Amino acid sequence: MHPPDNTHSKIVGYILWIFGFMGAHRFYFGRPVSGTIYFFTLGIFLIGWIVDLFLIPGMDRTADVKYTSGNKDYTVSWILLTFLGIFGIHRFYLGKWITGLIWLLTGGLCLLGLLYDLWTLNEQIDEVNRGVI
Repeated sequence: MHPPDNTHSKIVGYILWIFGFMGAHRFYFGRPVSGTIYFFTLGIFLIGWIVDLFLIPGMDRTADVKYTSGNKDYTVSWILLTFLGIFGIHRFYLGKWITGLIWLLTGGLCLLGLLYDLWTLNEQIDEVNRGVI
């Protein structure tokens, strides 16, 4: 049995951890529930944020096993969502032209679509890489 492909970057995880009290690294590694909790509690009052410094390698391994590598890169998709998500650029990157145009014309579907993508981007990339979409 061969080791899983490296779908997520530990280095990016640590960079996002700097902003982790807002849950960024948890969203990146496919943990939207705890990412949302971190967002509203400032990383569970910064204690969970500090603990996560040691948990990131495990989160990275879990994401590598859970998600499928392929033509679409997880880190590129997350960077596009983070900085250009309101314009739907990450959706264009994933080949989702219709929803990309909708995001572009509606400000990320009035930011609700952007929130949806924070919760589901890893699964969307996984589906594209597996050829489901």
